Amino acid sequence: MFQIQFNKNEYKHKKHLKIYLGVFMFFKNLNKKIDKINENLAKSHIFELSYIVGNKKEILIRNLIAGISRGVGIGIGITIITAIIVIVLRKLIMLNIPVIGDYIADIVEIVEKSR
Repeated sequence: MFQIQFNKNEYKHKKHLKIYLGVFMFFKNLNKKIDKINENLAKSHIFELSYIVGNKKEILIRNLIAGISRGVGIGIGITIITAIIVIVLRKLIMLNIPVIGDYIADIVEIVEKSR
């Protein structure tokens, strides 16, 4: 930020002083706004993003790795959830609930055959 010192006695006409102060305040506010914009750009990492957008090979590699990671994660997640469901269903069969037990036994049997 800039600072300018002035002597009020140098300005004999109040009209000139008001104009000078108005222009000074305009540039002071403009400088504050530019500083805020600069801070926001630094916080948003816009420079790094513009570099990545410009490099098509890097975008392709990042998206490929992200897609593979998501696919593996979904596969592992579904496997774990299915295993937990089968374990819970087996325990429900052990309770020997008449109607539900037979139905769950059929489901577990189908799952076991598909392995």
